[in-house]
Amino acid sequence: MRAFTAVVEKCQETGFFVGYVPGFPGAHTQGETLDELQSNLQEVIAMLLEDGEPRLNTEFVGTQTVSV
Repeated sequence: MRAFTAVVEKCQETGFFVGYVPGFPGAHTQGETLDELQSNLQEVIAMLLEDGEPRLNTEFVGTQTVSV
């Protein structure tokens, strides 16, 4: 079993949650709820892993708060 870090955002226009794995091409999806998003992310990542070990382009490091 592998673990991937997903970035989750909420679209203001649709109200849907959007998730993607940084640096993992194709590992992105959406869902009406966080549970649906989690399930969809698991499904798309599993599908992508069927093609073999992914070559991640970047690695998620964290977030920063920037005051202006």
